Amino acid sequence: MQQIVPARPTAAPVPSPTPTFEELGVSAKVTTALRMRGIEQPFEIQTVVIPDALAGRDVLARSRTGSGKTLAFAVPLVERITPSGRSPSALILTPTRELASQVTEEFRAIADVCGLQIASVYGGVGIGPQAKRARRADILIATPGRLLDLVARKLLRLDRVRAVVLDEADRMLDMGFLPDVTKILQMLQREHQTMLFSATLDGEVGRLASRFTHDAVLHEVGEEGPIITDVIHRFIAVDQPRKTQALVRELAADRGLALIFVRTQRGADRLARNLRKEGFRAGELHGGMSQPQRERALGHFASGANDVLIATDVAARGLDLEDITHVINFDAPADEKAYVHRVGRTARAGRGGEGVTFVTPDQRLDVGRMAKKLELHAEFAKAGVPNNGSQQPRSGAQPKTGGQPRSGGRATAGSQPQRRPSCPSCGSGHTQPFTHGGPGARLNMTCIDCGHLFKDPTRRTTSSARRSDRSRRT
Repeated sequence: MQQIVPARPTAAPVPSPTPTFEELGVSAKVTTALRMRGIEQPFEIQTVVIPDALAGRDVLARSRTGSGKTLAFAVPLVERITPSGRSPSALILTPTRELASQVTEEFRAIADVCGLQIASVYGGVGIGPQAKRARRADILIATPGRLLDLVARKLLRLDRVRAVVLDEADRMLDMGFLPDVTKILQMLQREHQTMLFSATLDGEVGRLASRFTHDAVLHEVGEEGPIITDVIHRFIAVDQPRKTQALVRELAADRGLALIFVRTQRGADRLARNLRKEGFRAGELHGGMSQPQRERALGHFASGANDVLIATDVAARGLDLEDITHVINFDAPADEKAYVHRVGRTARAGRGGEGVTFVTPDQRLDVGRMAKKLELHAEFAKAGVPNNGSQQPRSGAQPKTGGQPRSGGRATAGSQPQRRPSCPSCGSGHTQPFTHGGPGARLNMTCIDCGHLFKDPTRRTTSSARRSDRSRRT
């Protein structure tokens, strides 16, 4: 196991309380390129990492998304890499296509002044053009799967890589990329610089760092994980069929960019269409879209051409836009970790933001437990979420169907529980009964994932049930 050397906060003080890039050892041409982008002073993570990275040391950095960590490794790499145009000298691994695209754009702004070629490789686009650009690149940004595919087809070599960066390492391991990342690191030449950036450095991330770094300097900046203490948290109690109406009211308020999270791809498409019908400039982002489609959706959202983006959790990590003022969980997150990563997309760079979560009656207990773990129980209590109507009936109340449980309700003793039908729109099995109208109204179903209403194909009407009973008696 390799030794990890903690950073020395007092032994090597920075030249001034707010050091410039020149004082950190950055060249005049790169500093000028940064200044042209409006970047005058380094962020905290850049201040502590850049000197060690310029010195060629291995670095472990714990820093949340949005802290400026990309330039913390991009600036030193641009300074240290010599243009060759033969094969990559530096490799950056990212967990998602979106993050790879964003990192690539960060590099281009400063790499051009040094004559360096930048390329990115990821799934969802043609492999041929990517391979051609990757072979000529000095710095390559890649997702693990596509990179291994190129190497396996002998379309790319990694034997000249002298520096490797693992960006959002915790996310890569969460997504199951540990075997791929390990295989890639084992392909590299023995003598190379390794820099690892992650929101957490314990568990598998820590073990990976110990195995593949040598005398690494440890830098920890800010709180672990995305900061959500600067966010105004609100929970809104709403019935499933009325969620879209509630969302329209939220979006009509004064706001900047709004990022809305849903659970399924079809749910994202459906909600985006519904919001466009209501007059909102809304786009969608999910894994079922091609890479060009996803890049266009992100581009329109970043520019403000669309000020509403409906996304699945594919956007919960790596999406770094300062102008997002509202994150709305149209579908509640699966757990507290997903909540933090979703809501962490707002309140960036010292700005404010709101995190809004819709809570249907059947989600009351799960979301309540999540809120308690996040110490948001006071905010959750303000929502006044009612008890689930499908739970135990109130005292004195009688079931409306002659004492028999309604579809999706509790089965009687000795009977088999009824299986709820899947949504014909998105295929989800997460459905529940929905009644409308007066007594005797037909029982429909609603999809919790996409909000689609449909007739229960497994439920017979009263008249057909009576005819069936008469036929059995005769």
